[in-house]
Amino acid sequence: MAEIKVEDKIELEREYVVPMRRGFLKVPCYRKAKKAVMVLKEFIAKHMKVENRDVRKVKLDMYLNEEIWHRGIKNPLHKVKVKAKKINGIVYVELAEVPDFVKFKMARMAKRNDKVQKTEITHDVKNDHTEESEKVKTVEQKTEESEKGKATQEAGIKENKAKAKAQKQTQQVKHEKNTTPKRTVLQR
Repeated sequence: MAEIKVEDKIELEREYVVPMRRGFLKVPCYRKAKKAVMVLKEFIAKHMKVENRDVRKVKLDMYLNEEIWHRGIKNPLHKVKVKAKKINGIVYVELAEVPDFVKFKMARMAKRNDKVQKTEITHDVKNDHTEESEKVKTVEQKTEESEKGKATQEAGIKENKAKAKAQKQTQQVKHEKNTTPKRTVLQR
């Protein structure tokens, strides 16, 4: 779910049991789960007083979406208990009662994110031992350096292409004038 800032205040917070079966009952089998998600968004837009009932302002949690889809496209959940929070006109929806296997997935994702952040921090620590002049560099200087590096790479590539083209044009391929095979049998 999107990170909620401390500055943002929750306008509304409610729990619903959303019945989705009636919405996807008359839809072809290969569209049922997709329709169930749309029914959920429409229900939340209606009950959370979203402006113009715009479903684009309703954001579903990744785990809620997986919960709806986990039985496949043809057999989605018939109803689901959700917790909805309205912040700055956008409604964020998540599972109210999280199953154990979903808790396991959440923990695994959190662990991955922590691992990624730690590797970024250790990478920065390695760079801190270099010259102190590099520590003082601003973001603008770093972007300028990266742009210069890209420009030199592009110039080198263009130069290599030009050399290859010139070399190709200067080479003269020698072909035999008569490419027809000789028939030795008829010459007797």
